[in-house]
This record gives sequence, C-alpha cells and structure tokens, in this order.
Amino acid sequence: MLKATIKEVAAEAEVSTATVSRVLNNSLKVSEEARRRVNAAIAKLNYEPSAIARSLKQDRTFMIGVIVPDITNPYFMEISKGIEDTVGQSGFQLMFCSSDENTDKESRLLQLLNEKRVDAVVVATAGGNGSKIAGMSRSGLPVVLIDRTLENVDGLSELDLIAEDNAAGAYMLAKRLLEDGHTAIGVVNGPSWVSTGRERYEGVLRALNEFGIEQPPLVYNGDFTVEGGVRAVRRFWQSNRKPTAIVSLNNRMTFGVLLELIRKGQHIPTDVAIASFGEVEAGQLLKNPKLYYIDQQPYDMGKRTGELLLSRMDKQNQNADPHLEIFSHQIKCIP
Repeated sequence: MLKATIKEVAAEAEVSTATVSRVLNNSLKVSEEARRRVNAAIAKLNYEPSAIARSLKQDRTFMIGVIVPDITNPYFMEISKGIEDTVGQSGFQLMFCSSDENTDKESRLLQLLNEKRVDAVVVATAGGNGSKIAGMSRSGLPVVLIDRTLENVDGLSELDLIAEDNAAGAYMLAKRLLEDGHTAIGVVNGPSWVSTGRERYEGVLRALNEFGIEQPPLVYNGDFTVEGGVRAVRRFWQSNRKPTAIVSLNNRMTFGVLLELIRKGQHIPTDVAIASFGEVEAGQLLKNPKLYYIDQQPYDMGKRTGELLLSRMDKQNQNADPHLEIFSHQIKCIP
C-alpha cells in the first residue's frame, strides 16, 4: 500500500499544502477549523511526514553519529545512553558504530557518517585518524571526543573533549595496593597507542616511583577485552615472579582476570589482590573479595556530551572556545 502524500492530505481536508505544512509544524497561523480538518485527514489517510523532506528543508538529518571501540562494552553503552537521553528530547537520534579498536575501520565509519550527513559526531577513537577528524571539524561539523584524546595534529586542540582523569585514577589504584604491602604487582593495560592505555600506565608508574619500587612491574598490554585479561593472567603465571596483586586498567579485562584466577584456584584477595579501573559486577559473587575499583561515571559523561552537542549544533555557539571536561574518580571496594 502506497503512503499518502501531503497533496492527498490537503485534498482530503480541502486546504492548501501550505496549510497542512503549518499544521505539521504547529504554526499558530492556522484557524482551528482548518487544523481540525487537517488532523482528521492525517488520521484517515494514516499520513506520516517524510523525515528526508524535513531534513532537506531544515538542512538537518536529526542524526548524530557515535563511534566507540566496542558497542557491547557496558561502559560505552552507558555513555551512549546518557547521550541518547539528552539529545532525544530535542528530536535527535543516534547512529551507533563500533570500530573494534581498528584504525582503518574507524576511518571508513567516519567517511560513512559524513556521507550520511549526520549533524554531529562523537568519537571514542582507536587512534590514527586525527587529521580526518580535525578536517571534519574544520568543515563545520560539530565533533566531540569522548573518553580518549588523539595524536597531536593541527586542529585537534580546537575539538571538544570529555574524558576521565585516567592517570590519577590508575595512580590511586596502584597506591592502594602498595599501601596494603604489595610490591610484586602485575599491570594489565590496554593498547599503548590509545591515550587511555598510556595515561593509566603513567599513573601506575608514578605510584611505584613514589613508593621506591625500582623493579619494573610485570606488564601485559591487552586489548580492553575479557580475553585480554585471561591472557594476562596466563602470561603472569608463566613468570618466575608471580604477582601478589594485579591492577587491571579496564573493567572488561578485569572480568577476564577474575575468570582465569578462579580457574587456577586462586582466592581473592588472600592469594592475589585485585584493583580494577571500573567496577566489575561479577566481583560481588566472590566470597569476601575485597576488590578495589575506580567508580566511573559513564552515564553522566554521556549526558554532558549530549548537552555539549546540542549547544554546538546551535549556530550561535558553534564558534565558542573548545570545551574540556575531565571527570575525577573515587576509589571504592567490593564489598
């Protein structure tokens, strides 16, 4: 069955197409009688306004592109939910994309969003696409970096950024383990080419230096996945000096760490203490775990990102100074 057109609605209501348009746009320049007839015709014909036509007329698609490394990661899901809850109130929808920590795939996704004429882009970047992202921003497209910074290229200093204080959070985790008397610490880090991986590792090293630990820690650079945490524990247990504590710098990897330690019959924290960048809900299933974690605020970060996007899409605020917002942390413990 063919969809009704605005001309058919106008004919049914015995008004002009301009009058139908005014009713659809809630204009006050329509008599109550004409408004009644138009609404009755819309209901009778089951008319639905064309989103494409609206976007062409308003020069907007009402779509915002969101690129994250892994759309199944609860952390990025919460960020996305915060964005969606905020911009949705203004009629915008999100187009989600997952880069899988792949620079080339992220580049293709950026191109796709550009071709789809999205009204703004949010990127938690896998790295390596700084020039392309900066170019999109220079063309007038609002771009907000979330969670991660980019390599130093011209134009990136002009981008908005909402992120966490990664170095400080990792420092607090490592310091707590050191205060508990641990000196043999294993570090499960993310990719070194990603800003979060670099910054969090720097925080761990600062804590070790402050406590006079000269021997380099055992380090496994994972990929922010559960499997990465599993592989890290296997690598550590092949070492001549097994760690008495592990600081895992991503909650997905922490889950993998816990899985593999339990498989090996290790008890937490009596055999191995754990400190995680981000809460791992499965930790609550352990008996007396005393599992330290950084309390992240992804939903609040998403809300602030959504508010910033709405501001940037307002032409009056497009040329405002770049916005930098860094979320601080608290360290907590399960139970």
